[in-house]
Formats: sequence, C-alpha cells, structure tokens
Amino acid sequence: MTELTEPIAKTSCFTVFAAVLVSAGVVGAQFIGPQTAARPHSTEAAPVGQIPYIGSSSCRECHEGFYQKWATSHHGLAMQPYTDELASKELTPPTGEIEILGARYLVEINKGEGWVLERDPSGEKKYPIAHAMGGKNVYYFLTPLERGRLQVLPLAFDVRHKRWIDTTGSAVRHFGDQRDEPLDWRDPALTFNTSCHSCHVSQLSTNYDLETDTYHTEWTEPGINCETCHGSAVEHVKLFRSLPKEESPSDIRILSTRKFSVEQMNALCAPCHAKMAPLSSSFPPGSPFFDHFDLITLEDDDFHPDGRDLGENYTLTSWLMSPCVKSGELSCMHCHTSSGRMRFTGSESNNLCLPCHEERVRNATEHTHHPADSPGNLCISCHMPSTDFARMRRSDHSMRPPMPSASMAFGSPNACNLCHSDKDAAWADKLVREWRTRDYQAPVLQLGHWISAARQDDWKQLPEMLAYLGNEDRDEIFANSLVRLLRGCEDPRKWPAVLNALQDRSPLIRGSAAESLQGYLTQTSVRALLDATRDPVRLVRVRAAASLAGIPEDRLQDSDRESLSRATKDYLDILHARSDDSLSHYNLGIHHARKGEFERAIECYETALRFQPDSIPPMVNASIAYNQIGANDKAEAILRRALAEDPTNSAANLNLGLLLGELGRLSEAERAFRAAFASDPKSAVAAYNLAVLVSSDRPDEAISWCETARTLAPDEPKYTVTLAFYFRRNGQIAQAISTLRGATAASVPYPDAYTLLGQILEEAGQHGEAAEVYRAAIANDQLPSEVRSMFRVRLESMKGP
Repeated sequence: MTELTEPIAKTSCFTVFAAVLVSAGVVGAQFIGPQTAARPHSTEAAPVGQIPYIGSSSCRECHEGFYQKWATSHHGLAMQPYTDELASKELTPPTGEIEILGARYLVEINKGEGWVLERDPSGEKKYPIAHAMGGKNVYYFLTPLERGRLQVLPLAFDVRHKRWIDTTGSAVRHFGDQRDEPLDWRDPALTFNTSCHSCHVSQLSTNYDLETDTYHTEWTEPGINCETCHGSAVEHVKLFRSLPKEESPSDIRILSTRKFSVEQMNALCAPCHAKMAPLSSSFPPGSPFFDHFDLITLEDDDFHPDGRDLGENYTLTSWLMSPCVKSGELSCMHCHTSSGRMRFTGSESNNLCLPCHEERVRNATEHTHHPADSPGNLCISCHMPSTDFARMRRSDHSMRPPMPSASMAFGSPNACNLCHSDKDAAWADKLVREWRTRDYQAPVLQLGHWISAARQDDWKQLPEMLAYLGNEDRDEIFANSLVRLLRGCEDPRKWPAVLNALQDRSPLIRGSAAESLQGYLTQTSVRALLDATRDPVRLVRVRAAASLAGIPEDRLQDSDRESLSRATKDYLDILHARSDDSLSHYNLGIHHARKGEFERAIECYETALRFQPDSIPPMVNASIAYNQIGANDKAEAILRRALAEDPTNSAANLNLGLLLGELGRLSEAERAFRAAFASDPKSAVAAYNLAVLVSSDRPDEAISWCETARTLAPDEPKYTVTLAFYFRRNGQIAQAISTLRGATAASVPYPDAYTLLGQILEEAGQHGEAAEVYRAAIANDQLPSEVRSMFRVRLESMKGP
C-alpha cells in the first residue's frame, strides 16, 4: 500500500471526464447535462408530402354548419394572411413610435399592405406584414426574412385594450429576484418556422437544410384544420363523393373522435395547450401524449411552488392537477366544442359542472357564499380564475378551490383577491377557513414548501419528500417535479426513491426517474434502466436510452442490447428531427461525449453555438471534450469565451480552474476556483480544489477549505480523507484520527480511509488498533476483493516472522 499523497493531479477533473459521466460521487469537471426546453408550439403534424391531405374546404360540402363554426373560431383563425379586411376590422392605428432596445418602431397600415418601420442609428428599414397569428388576446405578426425565415415582428396588437405593444417586452417573466430581459425580435426563439408553427398552421413541414441554414417551409392551410384532429380526409371525401347521399358505410375512412377515450381526447388537445418538449416529428390523432411529448412541471420557475401559473404555461400541467381530471372521466370536450368555444357561458356557465356536481350547482349560493347574480356565484370564478401574462388571459385549469394561505406563502394568485383586490390574502384566508372547516389548503401548502425548498437546494425535509414519492395517492405533477428537482440533491439517500419512481404508474414520472439516473449507474440502476428501454411509452424508453449512453453495448445480453439499440435510435431520431434547434445539437453532443466520441461531440456543441452563440452550456461541455482530445488551447479559449458572456458563471470558472490546474498555472487556477465558489457557495468541488491548491503554503486555509467541502458534500469520502491527511501533515494527529474513524465506522467504500488511519495508528505505536482498522477493511464487502486482499497481506505482515 502506498502513502496517500497530495491529490492535485488525481483531482484535476479533466482527467476523469468519462468517469464523471457514468458514475456517482466522482469529484470532477462540472459537466452540464441534457436540457429540456419548453416548446409550447413545436411539433409538426404529419408532414406535407408524406400523407395526402385535402384541406378543410372539402369538408364543407357535407358539413357546412361545422365548417362555419370552425372557420370563424380561434382554431380556424390561429393564423391568417394579413389583409385590409383584417386591419380595418381588428386593428386600430398606432398612436406613435415604440422604443425597443435602442431602436424605434412604428406600424404603418395602408391600403393593400402593412409593415413595421424600424429606425435605429444605422438608418430605416421596412418589414412587410405577411401573416397574423392569434387574435383572442393578442395579434402577432410575421415578416419574411432571409433564408426562408418567418419572424415574429417586434410590435404586436393587444386585442382587449386596443393598443400596439412591444412583443417581447410584454413577455418578460417576473421571477422575483431573478433576472429576465426581453429578447431581440430577431432571436431564433421568435422564428415561426421552428418555434410557433404547429399550433397555428396545419400539416406543416419546416424543410430545414442545415448545410445552407435555409428553410423551405410549407403547410396545407393556415389555422388548425379538420384533418389536424381527424387525420387525412382524402379517402373519406373520395368515398362519400362516390356514394348515394342516403348510403352510410360502416367504414367512413377517417378518424371519428366520438370513438376516442377520455385520455385520447385530452391528448388530442394537449400538444397545443402544453408547456412541453417534443419527442417526435409528428403527432397522429388518437396517440398517447407521452409517446410524443415530455411535459414541463413545477421544477420550472414559470410556476409558483404551489402550482399556480406564473407565466406562459398553456394549461396541461395545471389540468393534470385537477381532481376532476384525476377521476379519469373529464375530457376537454365536456366544457369546450371542437372549435374551442365554451359550451355554456355567462349565467349558464355553472352547467359546465353538471352532472357531477349537481347538488352544488343547484344550490350555488350556499356553496359560494356569494349572491346569485354575482360573478362570485359562478363555479369558474373560484375554481378557474384567470390571470394575465404577456397580455394574454389564461384560466387556471387545476380547478382547485381558492387557497389564500398559498398566496401568503408563495405570492401566488388566489381567486378571492383577484376579485377583491382591495383586500389582502389574510382577509380571504380567514373567510375560507370559516366557510370550510376542513383544512383543504394544508396539503398544497406542504407540497409547495417542498417545491420551494428543493428549488433552493434545501434538503432538510428530504426524508419526507422521498416518502411522498412512494405514496399511492401522490399528485403526479408535484411528484414529478420533486423527482426532477432531486437532481440537484447530492444526498445518496435519494437513489432508492428515484429507482422506485421508475416503476411509477405515471409515464411522466417514470421518464423523469430514468433521466435522473444518468449520474448513478450501478448494477441495480443499469438493470432497471435496461428494463425501462422496454417500457410501453416512448418517453420512458428514450430517457432510459439517454442515461445508458455510456454503457458498452457489447457487454450486454442480446435482448438488452436490442432493446437499448431500439430506444437509442428513437432518442437520436428525436434529436435529428429538429436540426434547426440549438438544444437538439447540444443534447446530441452530450450523447456522443458519453460514448467517448469527443470529436463528434465537439462538432455538435459548435453547431449548437451557431444557433445560439451566447449559450454557455455548450461552451463548457465543448471545453471538456477538447481537453479529452488534447486540445487544451481550444478548451481554454472556449471557456474564456463563456466567461466573456458571463464572468460570474460558476461552471465556466470551475472548469477553467481545473484546466489551469492541470496545465500547472496554479495561481490562475486559484483565481478561477475562487470566482466559481463566489458564484456558487455550495460548490464542494471548488472548495476542495482550493484546499489542494493552497495546501503547500497555507495549511490552515487548506484545512478550512477542505472542511467546507466536507460540510457541503458529507458523503464524498475523498473530502474526509484529504482533510485527515492535512490534519496529519499539520501535526493535528488527534483530529486526523477522529476524522478517519467517522469514515471507517460508516464502512465507506473508500480504501484510502482505512490505509491512512492504519498508517497513523502504526506510526503512533497503536498496532492493535491499526490491526482492527485493517480487519474492518477486510470485512467491508463494499471494497473490491483485490483491495481487501491487500489489507490481509498488510495484517499478516504486522505479525512479523
């Protein structure tokens, strides 16, 4: 056995990149993992050219009534060409210029055309208005740009207030102390072809060419047409045009949604009403939602911790929290028509809650405590209150009752104070508690506090959070949010709960658990993930495949290799399907990096940066890949580029420190680690490496940094052993022994703890105690057999000749 030495070379984490990707607990470079961006409108229907479509006008021949209802609905008019009729009927003239990010903009509407005039220091430019999107709350306008792009213009029209507004300025999030800034209107996030298309036109193909960075986008017709929900009508129309009017065939050759289950109906509406991420390039009507999409939940700051809407969240997440929806009996069509209209409005809107809540509807005033003719006597006023974001009104589809105590705890909206704005939440809370003796707010308050704590990396209630995940009656959205937020928790007690979540009845939770296991590939978790590649739902299969990317397939059994190969193909198909998306290339780079294909990973990261040049995660990960192929000059250059974008970025500073340490530029490395720790005071890796760097000439400071690292990550044995090593070198033998006894008593699977403690005890002449330490190591079945054999040899050598 060799004496424990200073770990500067061993902990230069660029040298253990592969291990960082496939095992837990390795002190290493801060590799930034896969990211899921919300894509509210980001998947295509079956593309033009692959399946024949005939268009909504063909439906009119037999379904004139339905056609007229559809054609004038917000579904039918989700996008429309800009015309004089639209301008005169829907828009009002601007009152003047609007200043946005240093430029001035003015809408000009003339006979036969409209445009937005841009004035900035470089001059003037006119952008013609080609299309109008939306219209229920806001009209957004599109203009053609170079290489086939349709871009959302910087000015939009607020329908309710009849005024022109700053498009991106109106959508600035309000995250409390977090920074959010308006985007430049030319940002890719506002490019129709890649961000907005699928819920505003029908049967679209983006036809993006990566090599030329050009779109050749086409669609069947603007708006959401009949075939979006019923599939191709070509054969249906052909059949009925050939039949006598009185004849009714058994096979009408088109999808009839009347035969859909509740789940299928809800999935049909969900893609355009969800903050989601696509998993396929098309969504055939009648398909399961989670075969084609992932869903953003409360891990995202765009929601209040109690699940109330904070921003632009498109309904589905809150819908899945509804007790009515959890019953399995409520579909979107119960309250809405297929054109999106409400079935009952105004004073009749309480009929929406029939027949399930007949007693309360018939005796509404007794339930609501509001006069019969007042808005407060309407079910939707209290259970589906509306809030505004980006000039759009959205109603809360969780259908939960008012919870003023959650407003007091999290600043979330509640129905009482949305109407009674002159009162505070405490006033409302007092009333609802008088009206309802059952404390229905308590469970949501508890869950909200857990979500809030987890977002802040506060794990004091970790046992309670983990127990909740195993509850049979857990809420799907809250549980899924916790599973995702647990990725920021370094406590190993979480792993059994995450593994159990892989068996949850919800495919959403199973998929999140599979993704969370990517940093914990043990024999047990690999087996569970391999089983997950056979899951009936695509979301689970592809998340499992992504987590297993670093597993050598030639070591697997044939059946496992085949299922993993199929799931991996599905995963890669998702990434390749969106070749105009920065995150697709970024996640593809991570996949190649995990497989050790670093040059291909670099190519993907660089492509991601073409689309989003200021994105730091691809820069950080590219630096690690460059280091792996020996291109340290490029690794340093791209980290410097990241820090030019954000000098306080912890991951960029941390990895720069590791690289500079490896290159022997120790004073520069120390500055980088200090910057990393200043930005992220919970970075045990930064604290540990600072301890290593200062240990040669500042032993007391080294001990302090190492104690900080151990406090931040108490389950990382390297920090404990290194602290003991520094105690020993500083002559603090009692502290060294005490520190190591704690580690060996816990049977840590870390042989250096036993080695160092045994050496110290032998040097102190305490041979009997040293022998006990070696016996404990031999009995520790978490240590490899060859390591335990070495301890047996040492124990035998102590007996002498």
